[in-house]
Amino acid sequence: MRMSLRFPVALVLSIICLSVPAWADFNAGGDAYTRGDYATAFREWRPLAEQGDSQSQYNLGWLYFYGRGVPKDYAQARQWYKKAAAQGLASAQFNLGELYANGQGVPKDYAQARQWYEKAATQGDVQSQSHLGWLYFYGLGVPQVTQVPQRMWELCI
Repeated sequence: MRMSLRFPVALVLSIICLSVPAWADFNAGGDAYTRGDYATAFREWRPLAEQGDSQSQYNLGWLYFYGRGVPKDYAQARQWYKKAAAQGLASAQFNLGELYANGQGVPKDYAQARQWYEKAATQGDVQSQSHLGWLYFYGLGVPQVTQVPQRMWELCI
């Protein structure tokens, strides 16, 4: 092998070898969750979440929201959802919208809920599109729409 190809090949192999344990930990967390062993799921996902894995961050938010394997804590759920949402994870953006719409761990704030719903809605998240429609229908944190457009997504434009 020529000298110029050794470094790129070694780099690719290193990345592959280092990512396999992370997937194994993520999957182990999923398996534990499926079995109802939420504490183990938390232990598997937390290091990945701390390293910036958005799906693991979302999963920790879910565990805190429902109190599975950890004490129920909406503020902690919000923190983990926010980290995942900042990376563009639509499901975390939707859940942040829900926290603000319902005043769970934060003061009820329909304007904040709208912002998070919109972020997820523009990615095609159907729940966010629906909830955004309800905010406009009832005029919660937005001007009330008295005439519903042909397509609800036009509300986002």
